Amino acid sequence: MVREWDPRTASSAEIASLVDTLNAVLAADLPQDPPWRESSLREYLAEVMPGERRISWVAKAEPTADGSEAPILGHVHVLLLGDIGVLEVLVHPSVRRTGLGRELVLTAARRVYQEGFQSIGVEVVGDTPAIAFYESLGFSREYVETRSVLDLSGVDRAELAEMATGVAAGYHLEFCPGGPPDELIEAYARAKAEVRDVEDGELRPSSYDPQRLRDSLDCLRRRGMKPYIVLALHEQTGEVAGLTEVVVPAQHPTRADQYDTIVVQDHRGYGIDRAIKARMLMELRSAEPQLAEVQTWNAQTNEAMLKVNAELGYRPDREWCEYGIDVAELVHRLDAGR
Repeated sequence: MVREWDPRTASSAEIASLVDTLNAVLAADLPQDPPWRESSLREYLAEVMPGERRISWVAKAEPTADGSEAPILGHVHVLLLGDIGVLEVLVHPSVRRTGLGRELVLTAARRVYQEGFQSIGVEVVGDTPAIAFYESLGFSREYVETRSVLDLSGVDRAELAEMATGVAAGYHLEFCPGGPPDELIEAYARAKAEVRDVEDGELRPSSYDPQRLRDSLDCLRRRGMKPYIVLALHEQTGEVAGLTEVVVPAQHPTRADQYDTIVVQDHRGYGIDRAIKARMLMELRSAEPQLAEVQTWNAQTNEAMLKVNAELGYRPDREWCEYGIDVAELVHRLDAGR
């Protein structure tokens, strides 16, 4: 049975059951990824930015004979932002190919349609059954990135230190755990507004407004995600010439997520990109001693950043694809197939 579900009020048993299903999916589809933990998972699923909403549903097994709580076998949530609904679906491997995935997608799609949104997007991991599943529903591939993973145990610290000092004269680097200092937030926003390391699709919008940046950092913390930032500052003007962001989630604290890496156009060619990423890795070894890996995503056409990542020791892992479909078309397709 599929029912709407609020992680804020869910029982501890339900949260634990959802983690079990999530980790069963990872074991089947992404066995090299670290398992998730219950730490701050409730907040991770509930907290959103101002102006955004998240709606969730779960599918549970039939009630147990002894009256104990039935396990969660499927979960779907949709994040409503801008003019799009961003979908995420989990189905326990033991109940795949039973129609549960289609039912979960239809449930969310109907709500997105009722809310007046025009399209639905979803991130789909390459070389997993999700590719064929979403394509069978009519989703079209719109954007592809390459995920790369760095094993920190194989990083040469002396080489990293050399890379971190490889920035040209006239610039200095600052490590900012928790986010940029407030006096630099406007300069930080200008850097993010001018150019990005990746031309993102609509599924992961960035924040270019100073207040929205503050809101974004606050939302990350509420979700149990610790931000770390390294800035390259232009000494003559005090402007942010480059930045790189890494987030360490409480839900999988042994693998960090790389967010934006940006070098402002007028400051390219001075070794900033490699230096800020190397400095970040050095700082993380001390700030997060349990950290074993860092994962990053790059457009396949972004040869410069792919080269920097290769020099740092990142190894390409798999494709990460964005798919989309018109909401009305999706609802019609799924209703017609019932």
